[in-house]
Amino acid sequence: MKVIFDTDIGSDIDDAVALAYLLAQPRCELLGVTTVSGQPIERAKLVSAICKTADRSIPIIPGNENRLDGPTRQPNVPQSSVLPNWAHESSFERTDAVEFMAETIRNNPNEVVLLAVGPMTNVARLFKEHPDTASLLKSLHMMIGRFSDADNLPTSEWNAHCDPAAAHIVYTTEAPNHTSIGLDVTHQVSMDSKQVKEHFQHPLLKPVYEMSKVWFSERDELRFHDPLAAVALFDESVCEYENGTAIVKRTSDRDDGQTVWIPDAKGPHRVGKTVDAAQFFDSYFSVFE
Repeated sequence: MKVIFDTDIGSDIDDAVALAYLLAQPRCELLGVTTVSGQPIERAKLVSAICKTADRSIPIIPGNENRLDGPTRQPNVPQSSVLPNWAHESSFERTDAVEFMAETIRNNPNEVVLLAVGPMTNVARLFKEHPDTASLLKSLHMMIGRFSDADNLPTSEWNAHCDPAAAHIVYTTEAPNHTSIGLDVTHQVSMDSKQVKEHFQHPLLKPVYEMSKVWFSERDELRFHDPLAAVALFDESVCEYENGTAIVKRTSDRDDGQTVWIPDAKGPHRVGKTVDAAQFFDSYFSVFE
């Protein structure tokens, strides 16, 4: 499976967990990694550190820093504090990330999965500036939104909140297999620091484990938001899905970017509705054996 991975690695730890999986997954041909949100070059350095640990040479292209209609809502990259401990590139291709996406998709028509797990700024620009590319994808697969009334969750999921204008563009663009894994599902898959230490001993996961220490210095759990979206590409059994229409609401407060879900068997969007957590963990760690 040919994959472009668009990520805001370095804020939450789960992007790095997902990238390690994609590098270890033998069925994944990772065509490139694009970064998005505040300090995209620092994020690219983290991608480089993990790729070097895997002894893989993958195109890494820093993308958009700010959201489409304003400054970034995610300026910091706390995981970058581990960079002095890991070999990594510090300069990257001068190609614009969106141009890289467009060229790669056109060179591989109907073969590329665009896996987007950060704010949708790069993806929205791709669809606006290169409108032919959406229909040339094999599928659009995202970690974004929340699509149920689950308790104790933010009204607006973080990736949607960080660039609601971009999320609106993405949900109003027709793309094959337009799939979202939302917060209401990913929130059910988690580990505490002891479990992470036990399970993250494979050499490829060592930099990710070090990054997790930064994460756990302020939190008790690692939730596998982005890894679930990645694993679901290769193991359809981890989630059950529902079709419908997702609408992105704009407000002036912390609910900006709320996703409203309207079930419809003929709707243009597909969202994850349930997750088999045990199956997910089995699938995720199987590639590191």
